[in-house]
Amino acid sequence: MKPLNGKVAIVTGASRSTGIGAAICLSLAKAGADIFFTHWSKFDEKEGNGIEVGFPTMLSEKIKSFGVRSEHISLDLSLDESPTKLLEAVEETLGTACILVNNATYESPSNFRELNTKMLDKHYKVNNSGTLMLSVEFAKKYEKVFRTKKDGRIINLVSGGPDPNNLAYIATKGMIIAITEPLSVALAPIGITVNSINPGPTDSGWINEDIKDYLLAQFPTGRLGKPEDVAKVITFIASDDSYWLTGQTIRCEGGFLGK
Repeated sequence: MKPLNGKVAIVTGASRSTGIGAAICLSLAKAGADIFFTHWSKFDEKEGNGIEVGFPTMLSEKIKSFGVRSEHISLDLSLDESPTKLLEAVEETLGTACILVNNATYESPSNFRELNTKMLDKHYKVNNSGTLMLSVEFAKKYEKVFRTKKDGRIINLVSGGPDPNNLAYIATKGMIIAITEPLSVALAPIGITVNSINPGPTDSGWINEDIKDYLLAQFPTGRLGKPEDVAKVITFIASDDSYWLTGQTIRCEGGFLGK
């Protein structure tokens, strides 16, 4: 039997074939989970790495090829109503989710000369407010529906390091790292574990040859991180075997030296 059979997982931010979000969806689906994923092409088109027309439908069909169900929705996580909208859509189509992977993120380069409150607020609305409110609403619904189960999972994608050109992004991801442990203590009594994963530099479509050459020397394993690397770890954390693991921020980065 597959380890995630009968479970429903939410994955936010799966918009591109080379992205971490898509790899997570496919890995969880292979393990037997039904998948509901979100995407937001307006960010990818204007500020991200570009859009792939029709990709959400293609990803959904690929997920279904593993014998599980799949649904998806276009969602702007910066809006206050988005957590409720998402959870209601999941419940109406696949049932109540017990796994939440907070992968959606907002990132725009910012050094100390460029950083302003408008830029910081854009990061905060998605990376902090959107992520945290989705997590607590997910927990409330889980507590109401699964009164006797202990298989809830919240898994956050985080980042860090000394990059002086990503101040807003790293600052807001730092808040998610900070909330991981206290939230895990709060949700342990109702059967939900909370963990965060820092995948380090991952070749998910944004790394050009110059960046690759710079980063490669800092990976003692001899290669860059792949989306599938972190997806496999997330699949383990989503399983019942990880129940005793909670409140942790895990570096899944192949020994990357540029911390």
